[in-house]
Amino acid sequence: MDARRLETALAEEFGGSAAERRVVARQARDLSDSGKPKRDRGHALTVPDVLRHLSDAPEGSSLVERWNWWLGALETAYGGYDRFTVRVVADDDEVDVDQ
Repeated sequence: MDARRLETALAEEFGGSAAERRVVARQARDLSDSGKPKRDRGHALTVPDVLRHLSDAPEGSSLVERWNWWLGALETAYGGYDRFTVRVVADDDEVDVDQ
């Protein structure tokens, strides 16, 4: 998972703040590095895969809401995805996540 490529794609597709894009890309990279998507879904996590799934979120959702919506669906289907959700994005571009 190329986090920089994902950040750029997220900006183009969904906007959001730089801090939001950074934390979502970091969580996606951590998720990919865990190997869980490949074990559960049969293929590694890719940038197009993330974009496609985030596009399925309810219209008007923020980037973080889209990410957490998708992770909620994965949590329901497979379990073990909650630790990759985004908990807090600080206003000053400092990003905190609860892992």
